[in-house]
Amino acid sequence: MKTEPDSKFIKVRCVKCKNEQVVFGKASSKVSCLVCGKDMAEPTGGKTKVKARILEVLE
Repeated sequence: MKTEPDSKFIKVRCVKCKNEQVVFGKASSKVSCLVCGKDMAEPTGGKTKVKARILEVLE
């Protein structure tokens, strides 16, 4: 029986400065853009609430 994790990494683009970053699908802390500092994702206790444009889900 093969078990795979139910969370993924997500490639997102900042809506303010267009910087691309990879965030964890179940982040436990707020994720800010490394360039302009705008909030890109925040924890909800489960899956991350993404506030940026999702480009792709990485396997």
